[in-house]
Amino acid sequence: MDEAVLIEQARQGDRAAFGQLVRLHRDAVYRFAARWLADPDQALDVAQDVFVRAFNGLGNYRGDSRFRTWLFSITLNTARSVARRQKRRGEVRIDTGAEFIASLTPPDAKAARAEAFARAAAELANLPEKQRGAVTLRVFEGLSFKEIGEIIGCSEGSARVNYHHGIQKLREALT
Repeated sequence: MDEAVLIEQARQGDRAAFGQLVRLHRDAVYRFAARWLADPDQALDVAQDVFVRAFNGLGNYRGDSRFRTWLFSITLNTARSVARRQKRRGEVRIDTGAEFIASLTPPDAKAARAEAFARAAAELANLPEKQRGAVTLRVFEGLSFKEIGEIIGCSEGSARVNYHHGIQKLREALT
């Protein structure tokens, strides 16, 4: 079924239609939250919260951008809130996220690759927020710079600049 039809049905209160939208986008929302937070458990909570917020806010979705882009905006805002809350409370992860990153690696990957992913994830987490968002959305989700700009709250050109600066910093840190 066409996504636009599902959105319209969900706006009219059709929970089954919204369920189909969730099934279409849940993996991408989870992946984005997991990479942003480097915590699979929190990412599950964020993804659930994103879809609750999306359902309650469907009336605010104007259709100016793709539905997926709108969901990623909600995901980013929700993940930011979780990260701020962690920082305010002084919460610190005991692990480095290496186990999580290793779980994303294909089964036949070598230990060196898992280590490289863990190191790259740690460096990605150290990037400024807009650069981290631009790199994550471009590399892992394949979004256009226009969509990235909409999600992180800047122009298409600024999204492009944030991406390139982020990639440059990652290259420097990983060499």
